[in-house]
Amino acid sequence: MDADFLEKLKSLEIPTCLRVCCGTDGSVTFLLEIMARKPVTVKTEAQYIVRADREMAALLGVEEGSEVNNRTVRLYAGETVFVHARSLSPLERMPQTMRDQLMRADIPIGRILRSHNLETRRDMGELEILEGEPTFEGIPVLSRSYKIVHNNHVLMWINERFPIDERWKL
Repeated sequence: MDADFLEKLKSLEIPTCLRVCCGTDGSVTFLLEIMARKPVTVKTEAQYIVRADREMAALLGVEEGSEVNNRTVRLYAGETVFVHARSLSPLERMPQTMRDQLMRADIPIGRILRSHNLETRRDMGELEILEGEPTFEGIPVLSRSYKIVHNNHVLMWINERFPIDERWKL
């Protein structure tokens, strides 16, 4: 994990459970289920295939015009939303069965990766607190971005937003 990312995360005055979820280089879904002691469900807000523009192609390491799945979801533990996430996934890098699961929408990415036994790593990117975002009705959010890498290629880019409030006092 990048030392700057870790130091920045350690310096934030946020609930410990939020710090753990935001700092993991593993499955947020799995951690949420442990902490909340409830199954985590995914509700898809939007999902569609786009053609990579120059910026997206550079971010994902693909050719411009490549097909990319753009998915936005919310992760719930019980009735409580804990995470708002957007993922960009180059379809050419996924096994067909994985692509099919992703397109079915309401399966957490961590579960999809586990079901395919893929050796992956997460390369952390940005970490910041955003104020006044509409994501959680204006509640400040902790935003992190990272890449899931498989065979030294970006399999997915993900941005997760976590509300900074009492729901993390689990």
